[in-house]
Amino acid sequence: MLVVKSKIKEIVNDLNVSGDFAEALEKKVEHLIHDACERCKANGRRTVQSRDL
Repeated sequence: MLVVKSKIKEIVNDLNVSGDFAEALEKKVEHLIHDACERCKANGRRTVQSRDL
């Protein structure tokens, strides 16, 4: 798991977090990482960098 629920709660402060929020966020993060990897490969590199996001 890439997303830590306790860290989400730290960021949202006094708001409640639904049970499915972390799962949805996890999917988005995985998608971002996958897209960054594809961009990295397309640019002929083997190191994923912040600019790939």
